[in-house]
Amino acid sequence: MIPKQTLRIRSLLTPNGQLELSLVEEPIPRPGPDDVVIRVQAAPINPSDLGQLFAAADLGSLRQSGTAERPVVTATVPRTIVEALAARVNQPMGAGNEGAGEVVAAGTSGAAQAMLGRTVATFAGEMYAQFRCVPVAQCVSLPANVTPAQGASCFVNPMTVLGIVETTRIQGHTALVHTAAASNLGQMLNRVCIEDGLGLVNVVRNDDQERLLRGHGARYVCNSAGPSFERDLVAAIEATKATVAFDAVGGGTLADRILAAMEAVLARKSVGYSLYGTSTPKQLYIYGALDTSPTILRRNYGARWSVAGWLLPQFMQTAGPDTIARMQRRVIDGLLTTFASRYTKEISLADALRVDEIAIYAQRATNGKYLLNPQMDID
Repeated sequence: MIPKQTLRIRSLLTPNGQLELSLVEEPIPRPGPDDVVIRVQAAPINPSDLGQLFAAADLGSLRQSGTAERPVVTATVPRTIVEALAARVNQPMGAGNEGAGEVVAAGTSGAAQAMLGRTVATFAGEMYAQFRCVPVAQCVSLPANVTPAQGASCFVNPMTVLGIVETTRIQGHTALVHTAAASNLGQMLNRVCIEDGLGLVNVVRNDDQERLLRGHGARYVCNSAGPSFERDLVAAIEATKATVAFDAVGGGTLADRILAAMEAVLARKSVGYSLYGTSTPKQLYIYGALDTSPTILRRNYGARWSVAGWLLPQFMQTAGPDTIARMQRRVIDGLLTTFASRYTKEISLADALRVDEIAIYAQRATNGKYLLNPQMDID
């Protein structure tokens, strides 16, 4: 029997700069003709979800209250950030971009009824809930051999990986540089590039991450913390001819160092001197914010360069339905191999609002991905 109420995580930012995370009970909406109700069994905590949850709050100010079953977490958001987030002040918000579970109720349309009883994945948002009513058009039926946990991450990371590859090819680049390369997403990208024969320069932050990727067949791995990073980066870019980079770090000097290495490689092959540097365009996309400090660009790489933001939703809006459908088919076919996700820990909705757990999963550490199972909160 389907309950009438669902428990979900709510994020609320007040005008005085207080963030409050809590569990709220709400009625389960009655599905419209083209809607389905999903019993959410798995939803990953991705870096993009952290921004929705915490609204750039100072995590050092986290405070715990409430009860073990209904915890409440508060934190302080800097005043300048509250001003920038004016549109979400006093607006209760859910979280969780993607997730998976069993369809337990469906609308009257043929498409909705066809999903009844199936395990589906969705990118509908607000998935940190026990039950979620979503449009059937935003659902993908998972193969019978794929569990909700295995299918819960089939949108954000896999589609971002394929979006990066599509962008690289559409723009005429033959190889790319990727930072935070030992992450779940980075490991997927490495597997896709090996399968597709696309040149990839992996940038990591320590020796363990370098060993991890090399063990997975990565040919070019550069450790940004090592003394030979610039030299290794130039050598890898020269070998692959990479002229585009996708940066998940964002802040600091890493983007600048990558562009400088590209220019150094191109300058070796240029004829004569130009005040404006080499003529080959160098492109760097920032698609993450693992480092929230300012991006520092020294601009010592000529005039043919560009730094821009890149996000999956905007890419999907311009890629066209045929491209998106092809990408989704590839993801579903490779959920247990190329696009498999690995999780450090499975937690409940209540666990996600414990300060000690937040201190771990908010670090966005390599091999530290958490999976939410909202059904763990049901006795």
